Amino acid sequence: MSEDKRKNRMFGFVTETWSPLVGCSHNCVYCWARRQAQRQKKNCPKCGWFTPHLHKERLNRKFKPNTLVFVSDMGDLFCGRSGYEEIIAVLEVIRKYPQTTFFLETKNPRRMVDFASDIPKNVILSTTIETNFMCDKHPAIGLWWYEDISNAPHPADRYHYMTHSDLKVFKKHISIEPILEFDLDVILKWILNIKPEFGVSIGYDNYNHRLPEPPLSKTLRLIEELEKHDIKVERKTLRKAWWQK
Repeated sequence: MSEDKRKNRMFGFVTETWSPLVGCSHNCVYCWARRQAQRQKKNCPKCGWFTPHLHKERLNRKFKPNTLVFVSDMGDLFCGRSGYEEIIAVLEVIRKYPQTTFFLETKNPRRMVDFASDIPKNVILSTTIETNFMCDKHPAIGLWWYEDISNAPHPADRYHYMTHSDLKVFKKHISIEPILEFDLDVILKWILNIKPEFGVSIGYDNYNHRLPEPPLSKTLRLIEELEKHDIKVERKTLRKAWWQK
């Protein structure tokens, strides 16, 4: 898939994508990047297996000023199986282009905290928080356990690390995509505490996985509440939950 097509599947504010590291160890059932990477298995077996690995030749990429680059949209730079030296190599390239903004998204922001002193300031840090369930109050989401959906750190952990003091100096963004059933008051509190200066992106699953989705009215209420607090919301795929049809 070309970078332009990948960009269109992601965030509207992205100028271009750059995947020096491909692969992820979170095994999310809804992951489109894994399916796309499998098409490259003849050229790169590690891409086919979606094993986190660095394409060193991509570290020579040049970037224009005043653009916004999504880093490793075809993987998770900070997932548990990404190597220390690989992460540092990517961050060193980012540091060379202070007039370019780089977008780093992960489901493991604990490692962002670990690398906080190495992350240049010309970045936006983002995490995905699809739900607050699988916390103390909700042991399961409908007929699903969160582990059935992803083996990434639970969203409550992501929230905790995104509010860590070591990340306060960075601009932040939250992705609620694909949105799963949630408690409105809890999710709203989490987002307000994270203080996403770069906004929130919200959307439903695009691939018919029949996930435990909230009713559309509830999602629209969340958007309304966020905007009341002057938080910019990017509306992705908004539709009725699959079970509402």
